[in-house]
Parts: sequence; C-alpha cells; structure tokens
Amino acid sequence: MVVHDVQQDRRRSDNRTAIIVIVLVAVLALGAQLTFYFTGGQTTIADPTPTGTEATTDGGATDDPAAMEETGTVPDAAIAEDREWTGLMTLNEVNLGITIDGVNAPQAAANFISLAQEGFYSDVPCHRLTTEGLYVLQCGDPTATGTGGPGYQFGPLENTPEDGVYPAGTIAMARASAEDSQGSQFFIVYEDTELPAPGYTVFGQVTSGLDQLQAAIIDGGVADGSSDGEPLVPVNITGITLE
Repeated sequence: MVVHDVQQDRRRSDNRTAIIVIVLVAVLALGAQLTFYFTGGQTTIADPTPTGTEATTDGGATDDPAAMEETGTVPDAAIAEDREWTGLMTLNEVNLGITIDGVNAPQAAANFISLAQEGFYSDVPCHRLTTEGLYVLQCGDPTATGTGGPGYQFGPLENTPEDGVYPAGTIAMARASAEDSQGSQFFIVYEDTELPAPGYTVFGQVTSGLDQLQAAIIDGGVADGSSDGEPLVPVNITGITLE
C-alpha cells in the first residue's frame, strides 16, 4: 500500500509538471505570434512590408513603416490636384526623372507631394535593398530602421496592379501588414517584381535614370552580403522637385 501510494503521488506530480510545461509552451507560442503580428512580420518588401513595403516582406517592400506615434495629420488628397506631376528625385548624385500619379492614387500622391514640399525627405536614407525575388530599393524612413514615418498612417490602398506585377520603374508605398499603415516610406522597383495581394499603392514612375541607379547603387548589393538589408553603398535622398 505504501509503495502504491508513493507511485500515485509521483504520477500526480508528473501530471502537474506536464500540465505546467504545456501551459508555458502555449503562452510563449502565443506571445511570439502576437509579437510577429504587431511588428508587421519584418519582411517587407517593402511587407515590401519591398520592409512592404511598408517595402514590406510577406512578399512585399515591407518593414513596419507604421510603427510610430500619431503626431501628424494626413495631407488632403486634393493636394494632388487630380493630375500627373513631373519632377526629379536625386539619390546621392543619381538624378531620377519621375512622374507622380495624382489621378489614380490621389491620397498617396498628395502625401508624397506634401512631404517633399515641406522638406521631410531631405537627406532621408534609403535603408533597404532587396536583390533576390524582390527587386526594390526602399526609402523614406528618417530613422533608417524600417519603423519610422511622418507621425501618421493612412489608407486604403490605391492603384494596385491587378496581376500583382510591379514593372521596373514603379514607385509604390511601403506598409506594414495592415492596408491602412502607409506613411512616408516608399520603394522603387528596379527590376520587374511580383508581389502578393492585396498589393501596394502605386503612385509614381521613374521615367529616366534607372540605369544610373542600378550602376551606382544597386550593383553594389547589400552591405552584409545577403539579399535583403542595408545597401552597401549608403543612399540618401538629396533632392525632390515636382511641378
């Protein structure tokens, strides 16, 4: 009887230990899932988040461009004037001719125009380059961490390609997982790239200078030798003019 009682006590103790271990594993797993969700998954693009990309990625240009305190106001879409804008964006010393689509992506266009005109993008880096499967250069985060922005978020998505293909020269908004998490980060597609639905807002095109961008920056690759990360050649936005 004594041996039997001891065995029963051991079984009860083992069962309690097993239950505690199971509960702890479940809690840790849930915590990991929530952390992944609320940080946007840190892929982009981009997640596109091209981190994305917003980048960010789950196939897009992503990081988490929306992880910011709400301190600003989304620019009025009327700023885009329902028209195409033309201009020049300079990255380091590379001049890119660009058009901004105020007709098909008025909110994203107004956001880019407003931030450019107020000098937000001055000397802001392009912090992310992807070179395998996703071919984008992601810019517009003043913190260069993939989580910075203008102090607000906006949506919904606009002008997303129905076939999921973003041709070379496309300029699109990066975002986190949420469709309304767009901010200041955008990505430039330098080689045709396919991104998953629901996609990323296309608000502009590079009309000239893409070859120079490729030679001066893209061909240098990623700093750590991987296919996704900080460009080996440091890149800053040194000027944007629009009319």
